[in-house]
Amino acid sequence: MSTVAIDARDARGPQLRGWGRYTLELVRALRRRADVELLELDEGGRGPELAWEQLVLPRILRREGVGLIHAPNCFLPLRRPCPGVVTVHDLAFEEHPEDFARLTGWKYRTFTPRCARSAERVICVSEHTRRDVCERYGVDAERTTTIHSAPCLPVGREPPPPGPYLLAVGDLRAKKNLGRLVRAFARLHRDGLPHRLVLAGLDAGEGAAIGAAAGGAPVELTGYVDDSRLDALMRGAALLVYPSLYEGFGLVVVEAMARGCPVAAARATALPEAAGGAAALFDPLEEEDIAARIREVLEDGELRAGMVERGRARAAELSWDRTAELTAAVYRELL
Repeated sequence: MSTVAIDARDARGPQLRGWGRYTLELVRALRRRADVELLELDEGGRGPELAWEQLVLPRILRREGVGLIHAPNCFLPLRRPCPGVVTVHDLAFEEHPEDFARLTGWKYRTFTPRCARSAERVICVSEHTRRDVCERYGVDAERTTTIHSAPCLPVGREPPPPGPYLLAVGDLRAKKNLGRLVRAFARLHRDGLPHRLVLAGLDAGEGAAIGAAAGGAPVELTGYVDDSRLDALMRGAALLVYPSLYEGFGLVVVEAMARGCPVAAARATALPEAAGGAAALFDPLEEEDIAARIREVLEDGELRAGMVERGRARAAELSWDRTAELTAAVYRELL
């Protein structure tokens, strides 16, 4: 197979977000394959990143004589000397523009549709995202393929905090919907629920908004947590609650399932697909429904045990070696 160049810049950040983890784990898995010769481009050079992506990168591809370029987060060079593959994780910047800085949102909304239409193949991390790309941008479905992500947090030995507690992971962006979750939890607390709610990723600076929603219910904000701490929090939680209004996949869901933590998640966008029938689903716009599903999972031992078993099985279906295998198959088709 000819050399495949991959834009690996997102894998080098100190605090990786979803697409950074995707890039890191995909590159690691592709390295393990004998049938892929990989050129990792992990430095963007000086100047605006957009200039590097659209002007400098094509010159590098021509100079190195690569057979294909894979952009793992939207920004494929529109003019290039070889076929291009682009991964689109989600279109949250279209659905929730308020969650993005002005220039960041402009870049995504301006270039993602052009890159998707230009690409010889578009990889999407869920069927939900694939349909969204085809319908919103008019991309031919035959040029798209769905390849799921997989759990990647190492299972460690750090002891979890004392329980009992519910766990949510996210921030105060509108799409994460944590305000409704906190108000639903406050209802449960008033009804005698002994658990506290741990919000991983939120810091004290966001406490005022959360405190107002909690109304005195025990809500703990951890601030940023590293991988080992997040792993420990998941292992010790009675339940992971994921109320997000929009996700391209929902990696946190399968990370929790891999650790035997039952999951209650929003019946929205790609989350039911990620959960694969192993989560308790709720209407994320209805606080009463959120509270009811949490209560049901905590009180029904038989339901809970079944969710743990199905969750482990669902997580075991997903692996980065499988993701790399399907990705390499896309490369072979184009080369």
